[in-house]
Amino acid sequence: MYSGLELTLLLLGSAVLGVVAFRMLHLPPMLGYLAVGILIGPHALGLAENDHTTHTLAEFGVVFLMFSIGLEFSLAQLKAMRRVVFGLGMAQVVLTIAGAMAFGWLASTQLPANFQISWQASFALGGALAMSSTAIVVKMLTERLELESPHGRKIIGILLFQDLAVVPLLILIPSLGKPPEVLVETLAWAAVKAVIVLVLLLFIGQKLMRRWFSIVVKRRSQELFMLNLLLITLGAAWITEQAGLSLALGAFVAGMLISETQYKHQVEEDIKPFRDVLLGLFFITVGMMLNVQLVVEHLWLVLVLTAIPVMLKFALIALLAKWFGASDGVAMRTGLGLAQAGEFGFVLLTLAAGAKLLDPFMIQLVLASMVLSMLIAPFLIEKSDQIVMKVASNEWMMQSLQLTQIATRTMAAQKHVIIAGFGRSGQSLATLLTDEKVPYQALDLDPERVREAQSAGANVSYGDAARRESLVAAGIYRASAMVITYANTASALKILHQVHELAPALPVIVRCHDDSELDTLKKAGATEVVPESLEASLMLASHAMVMMGVPLRRVVHRVQSVREERYASMRGYFHGLSDAADDPEHLFVRLHSVPLVDGAGAIGKRIGELELEEVGAEVAVLRRGRERVDASRESVLAEGDVVVVRGSAEAVSRAEERLLN
Repeated sequence: MYSGLELTLLLLGSAVLGVVAFRMLHLPPMLGYLAVGILIGPHALGLAENDHTTHTLAEFGVVFLMFSIGLEFSLAQLKAMRRVVFGLGMAQVVLTIAGAMAFGWLASTQLPANFQISWQASFALGGALAMSSTAIVVKMLTERLELESPHGRKIIGILLFQDLAVVPLLILIPSLGKPPEVLVETLAWAAVKAVIVLVLLLFIGQKLMRRWFSIVVKRRSQELFMLNLLLITLGAAWITEQAGLSLALGAFVAGMLISETQYKHQVEEDIKPFRDVLLGLFFITVGMMLNVQLVVEHLWLVLVLTAIPVMLKFALIALLAKWFGASDGVAMRTGLGLAQAGEFGFVLLTLAAGAKLLDPFMIQLVLASMVLSMLIAPFLIEKSDQIVMKVASNEWMMQSLQLTQIATRTMAAQKHVIIAGFGRSGQSLATLLTDEKVPYQALDLDPERVREAQSAGANVSYGDAARRESLVAAGIYRASAMVITYANTASALKILHQVHELAPALPVIVRCHDDSELDTLKKAGATEVVPESLEASLMLASHAMVMMGVPLRRVVHRVQSVREERYASMRGYFHGLSDAADDPEHLFVRLHSVPLVDGAGAIGKRIGELELEEVGAEVAVLRRGRERVDASRESVLAEGDVVVVRGSAEAVSRAEERLLN
């Protein structure tokens, strides 16, 4: 037996190795956690037991996951997507559970006794199999820039309903383990308790939450804010547990309450490390449940139980999407994206095991099949285009029609500007270009926005600017410039790659959030990069100077010179404790002051001798007393000087070491 510390070290060490290995294979970290759990569990190497301690850690993971889901819960989003969420999403979950129960009834009447399962077990299995992996699917859609595509919107809508469906399932499944004669009474009592607790938390808790958070925030203590956050999350979970409901339900409600306050985004950032680490430990405990030997002995049965649910789920979702008006290609992509099992499926399966609804042998088979379905999910999504092209007979025609529509709109255009993205920035740019009688053609992936804008006479077409065919159809060979109007570096890099191959001489202007991405985009071929944060600073400074009486001509000249030097004088800023959340990976260029105290190694040396560029840093300012002095390579440093170095967090740290040592 391990002590608590030894067990924690074993789990953390194994988790690190597993996540590193799966990251190197470009697979989701969650699969790494599952693989680690299988490996160190009692059924493989036997390094850890699936005991009370590990289960407690796992429960905390589920608590913080449900808290995050509650935090993202938005009535406005639900209202905007209500047809997909409560139409397509509800139909998928209900029909999956109904299908599982129908199979259970068929098994109990047609199959031998050892294959029969109760309706309660069928319901729990249906609930578990209805879930899809939010972590895998959203990650893949984000990487493939498909979140705003037609199938991406349908997938997100269905995932949103699945998350909501977990809440009643968390109440129902544990109650199904009660004896049949008291089952109705148990379910009714659970429903009554749920209503009472939810009313108390939502109506009374909401008023208290706003006032209490205001009191805490006024203390201006990050430590107090974090302690308060943990108290609320775990406190709400404890309240629902005391009422005989699940911990996760209370955490979900706590997240919903905070989502209605102005502190939502701060809470989201603060809770993320706890959620990810503890959720990883939950997946390790799920992996520890899997009996590898039993799976190997019944490998063909596991493969069949993997293939059949994946194919049936794909068919069900694709048919439902088609019924809700999607094209064949969109319906099939939606089905392929959601055919796998999901994180909450493991949560519900664990609840079913705790309520003794399922035979341990059946749990092992289902668990193995769910893990395998998640392993193949990234490959299914990655190859979805090829699969759809081969199977959907009209997909080629639909894509050709889309490209033809783009080409038709741009056929007569010469020396026009191609606008990638027709959001607020793209539309503002289009208005200015129209006023100057400069032709443009915009591409956007939001069908509703495209339809509205086309009706108003805008030159916008539905198309992906990261696709070679869309750029050709938009007339890239005849264009005079291209502007990427949305701040997404991954997407911009894909577009720049295509532009470089098709029209290397075409000027491309790219928008980005800040100077951390400026160099990357310039190296990729961007002619001009416009960092939002630096441009906002320039505008603030120019307005302030004009109001202070500085001549307008001098202000314009000053702004122009900053742009001509590619924002070099403005790059980097002094970081404080409050900036940690904005730059968790220390990517931003920063400024750092290094006073040269008695004994500092750089005293008496020229700046050029230190070769700070070798470590990626440079001297931005040299201060001597109250004066700023020349900071060229020939400047000699003296005791008492303050050297302001510029670079990444690592670079300024190394530069400081060179200056002092």
